[in-house]
Amino acid sequence: MLERLRRLLEGRLRPALEAPERADEQALRLAAAALLVEVARADYDVDPGELETVEDAVREAFGLDAESAEALVAMARAEAEDAVSLHQFTSEINRRFDPAAKRRLVELLWRVAFSDGRLDRYEEHLIRRVADLLHLPHRDFIRAKLRAQGEGT
Repeated sequence: MLERLRRLLEGRLRPALEAPERADEQALRLAAAALLVEVARADYDVDPGELETVEDAVREAFGLDAESAEALVAMARAEAEDAVSLHQFTSEINRRFDPAAKRRLVELLWRVAFSDGRLDRYEEHLIRRVADLLHLPHRDFIRAKLRAQGEGT
């Protein structure tokens, strides 16, 4: 399994190394996916449904196939595990996402938080911190929460 994942990642990353704009896109996708993973990890109980929601979110957000989404989430889990701050992820997003894309990302974060059937205070706190770091107004934070909550009902 690890060998297959390594080959897949090398195949996906090689073009990125050859084209800087592709590398920038990969870094952006990885930053967004890492934030989604951070929400799944926030309550110290990573539910398989949450990881499935993370994969669905990256497929939807970036138009990836299932295999590419799985590889991206695997890389994002490793990045999240090694991260010392959310800033390394949010700074990349702040540089490249417009306000609408930031709002959509926060909505996806909420979707992950709600995916296990309960909202943990640590998940909510993390999403609030991310929204602040992305310079989103509080009303956008709340609207994203209500939209994600409405999807789950």
